[in-house]
Amino acid sequence: MENDAARSLLDDLLARAKALGADAADAMIVNSTALSHADRLGKTELLERSESRDLGLRVFFGKRQAVVSSNDWKAATLDDLVERAVAMAKAVPQDPYCGLADPDQLFRGAVLDLDIFDPGEPAAKTLIERARTTEAAARDVSGVTNSEGAEASWSGTSVMIAASNGFSGGYAISRHGIGVSVIAGEGSGMESDYEFSSVVHGDDLDDPASVGRAAGMRAVKRLNP
Repeated sequence: MENDAARSLLDDLLARAKALGADAADAMIVNSTALSHADRLGKTELLERSESRDLGLRVFFGKRQAVVSSNDWKAATLDDLVERAVAMAKAVPQDPYCGLADPDQLFRGAVLDLDIFDPGEPAAKTLIERARTTEAAARDVSGVTNSEGAEASWSGTSVMIAASNGFSGGYAISRHGIGVSVIAGEGSGMESDYEFSSVVHGDDLDDPASVGRAAGMRAVKRLNP
């Protein structure tokens, strides 16, 4: 969902809550995408993509609050969501510490770019190559006798929040990862170990072969600590 559409939906929820008598409210939208590939002994065990979008609403009646959430964004569902939040808030005990910041307490300056999002979503073949290269390098280490598998993954999440006190903001975050676990030795003398790399930007990911070799060497070292 584009930022303008998300902000419009959040503003609509806040307006609905206020129209039903809420003293204040805030709402958030979270959109997430995750890709994952798992390999074991050079064969694909998992290739998965998941997407989710969730919406949460919190309403305040004095010092009472209630939180509801949904992943169904149909108009009728959202109407029910607001009504449930209002009914719940009226029924719960007071919480002297709940509430939104006063408008004059909100930060109004420029927000720093924390460089926590990589917009480049990797292709499935990229994840497959990362996982297979990682596992192959681990299995090539002398003394490694088996593999528990390697995985390559990517996830991206965007969050947008709006509140009736005038606050509006959001951020996006991403994560690239690879990891492998292998076994060294035979029979009752077997040992296992692993290595992984997890970063925001794909270009900063450790070399898959290096990650694999490190896992293999760690497993072998456990045989003679």
